[in-house]
Amino acid sequence: MEKDLSNYRKSYEKGELLLDNISDNPIELFRDWFVEVDNHFNIDEANAMTVSTLGLDGYPKSRVVLLKKYTFEGFIFYTNYNSEKGKAIEANPNICLSFFWHAAERQVIIKGKAEKIAENMSDGYFESRPRGSQLGAIVSNQSEVVENRNVLEKKLKALEQKYEGKDIERPKHWGGYIVRPVEIEFWQGRPNRLHDRIRYQLQEDFNWKIERLSP
Repeated sequence: MEKDLSNYRKSYEKGELLLDNISDNPIELFRDWFVEVDNHFNIDEANAMTVSTLGLDGYPKSRVVLLKKYTFEGFIFYTNYNSEKGKAIEANPNICLSFFWHAAERQVIIKGKAEKIAENMSDGYFESRPRGSQLGAIVSNQSEVVENRNVLEKKLKALEQKYEGKDIERPKHWGGYIVRPVEIEFWQGRPNRLHDRIRYQLQEDFNWKIERLSP
């Protein structure tokens, strides 16, 4: 089977990214972009990001995960620590996050080091989740082979009965990571493929070096 996609083209004309009107701190620029995208563009789940890790098999792997918090320290998401991504992070915490907001013609690429957040923070977020999501975190041995969906459905039903009228505690194998950035690149689509690319790199003195890259 063959499909020629060479005629798929689009002119990017919705914005610009210039060195003379950006913050010295990339988290502030990320905040400005995120708020603008979330408020003014019709994008479902603007917090959806691609998380890329280097797997135990030596291959990189990417998957979409929801960003749940960002601070000046980094970017926080939650997952099963025993999942494929959790095992990959345990072996190599250097990972990449990326956002592509197509309606705004913007992309953000973040290189950083992932580490587990404090247990009380994971507890607090777990308690805020819908009850079904709490049970789902217990039901699923994420990334492991399962015989069929019926196995999951039966396990969920049993847990619903077990925890009826009771609080659900966070399983120890489930919690958050914070990704502390060492490099953040902002990409703004521009006409004629002369896109704007601005890269921030963290220096030893904890200041950020800012450079424009060729598109």
